[in-house]
Amino acid sequence: MAALSQTAEDRPARLTDARPAQTIRNLFARQTTWIVVIFIALIVTFGVIAGPAFASLSNARNILASVAILLVLSLGQMLVVLTAGIDLSGGGILVFSGVVATMTMNAMGGLNGILTGLVVGIAAGAGWGLVNGLLVTRAKIPPIIATLGTLGMTMGLALVITDGIDLRAPLELVQTLGVGDIAGAVPWIAVIALLLALVAAVVLNETVFGRRTYAVGASSAAAERAGIRVSRHLVVIYTIAGALAGIAGFLALARFGTTTLAGHSEDSLKAITAVVLGGTSLFGGSGKVVGTVIGAFIPVILLNGFVITGVQAFWQQFAIGLVLVVAVFIDRIRHSPDRM
Repeated sequence: MAALSQTAEDRPARLTDARPAQTIRNLFARQTTWIVVIFIALIVTFGVIAGPAFASLSNARNILASVAILLVLSLGQMLVVLTAGIDLSGGGILVFSGVVATMTMNAMGGLNGILTGLVVGIAAGAGWGLVNGLLVTRAKIPPIIATLGTLGMTMGLALVITDGIDLRAPLELVQTLGVGDIAGAVPWIAVIALLLALVAAVVLNETVFGRRTYAVGASSAAAERAGIRVSRHLVVIYTIAGALAGIAGFLALARFGTTTLAGHSEDSLKAITAVVLGGTSLFGGSGKVVGTVIGAFIPVILLNGFVITGVQAFWQQFAIGLVLVVAVFIDRIRHSPDRM
């Protein structure tokens, strides 16, 4: 009886001791926790290796500006991935939208030209997104094939229209939006990207549209039975993703001052990497905007740190590809019934 009594007395203590360990295990089981750890590790590593060249205010502004463009593109990619789809055309739509926006701005001139160029760029992106949505839902082409085809079409048309020569954006756009900042620290384009991320978070978490998006990704058949028009919803999702790519193209124009035709070939890869690293499952139905926001920093910090430390461009591409493969592998483990 004494032994039994002691066991009963010890049980609360054991349970209490187990709680912190269980809390830690639960914390590190979350994708967001790991992405924050990776983010901090990269900052510390490059800060130690590169010193002031990396850990400076000017470089922090540079990173924020680059992250802003990738984040806007990644928000569209996240919406598509949440529905268990994928969009490889983001980089191409970004370039094409930037080209038509630049042509519009240069043709009209002035503030009205810039505003019209923004509208035209977004409309062009949305139009290509609509094409993606119709190819996936009406033509029943797998998303990876449909968007790969759109990537080729958008990049090809952009080169045809410009004869392969970069177009210069209006100087007013670069001087105001491109290099403008708040208190000399936070670029305006980063503020715009953050506002778009907040809107995306509210839409996904607080609206019927957001709940339907998660439902379609979790099970399109179940969503259809629940009364959700899945095909129509997917068309809207791809259209929004295209519009966001158009906005990203406009921000890229403001930042770089030209259409940079050859500078966005890896943007879709980086966007997918940011989304998956941020915890959005390629199986669909789960993911948070905050994860995508943090995930967008990883490819940018990697490339920025490699450039500052003098690592060859080939290794930069290898690193991004490796990070994507690891992120997808982890996602597969997290959603495997037997946890492999």
